[in-house]
Amino acid sequence: MVTITFNPVSSNKLYIQIYNQVLSQIQSGAFKIGDKLPTERELCEQFNVSRAPIRQALSALELNGYIYSRQGEGVYVKSSQSAVESQQSDIILEAVSPEDIVEARMAIEPIIVKLAALRATEEDIKGLRTTINKMEEETKEGVYVPETDETLHNQIAAASQNELFIKFMSAISNAMKQQEMWKFIRDRTVTRPDYRDTNFKEHQMLIKAIEEHDEEAAVKLMTAHMNNLYDRYWKE
Repeated sequence: MVTITFNPVSSNKLYIQIYNQVLSQIQSGAFKIGDKLPTERELCEQFNVSRAPIRQALSALELNGYIYSRQGEGVYVKSSQSAVESQQSDIILEAVSPEDIVEARMAIEPIIVKLAALRATEEDIKGLRTTINKMEEETKEGVYVPETDETLHNQIAAASQNELFIKFMSAISNAMKQQEMWKFIRDRTVTRPDYRDTNFKEHQMLIKAIEEHDEEAAVKLMTAHMNNLYDRYWKE
């Protein structure tokens, strides 16, 4: 195995710094086509960072065609040239990072759901029931539909009766749609079959707390849901 020494990184946008360092080693020939990259754990140790920026950097490298992954085996060098146009490559790196999205949701959604539990109207609750029933049907059919999940969280924001929170959630939804890495990592982790039932049950309990106007339970459940989302992205 090739022994490479990377430089520790600091400051914001760690994944871009990691991306650039790994790419530099690929383009210099230190890593040749077909070589296996260090594991995520080894990269975490070398860069002295958590798994989140490592996974984002590797996802960006894979989306741009530099590396590829083999399930259960690791990540390998595919090419020293990008497989996508430079503009698309820049978009992948410059868009809001998946970690930023998850952190924003962890901070804001427990606040939103508290107001939703306090203020939800019968019409709000009816809409939430319709969507959670749709999610239940999809779960029983063995599929995860991100749009249904997104709709439910936007409906919770609407039930808060706070226009700024509604706009915040809309902005987060747009960021998720625009970020290819978000979808790339989501499809490898959050949408896995072993998470499908858990994801539905977490949403089901959330809607029940809102229906009962139990703000304490709603906040607790949403906080746990967001923490679980973070874990599914970065710890699996």
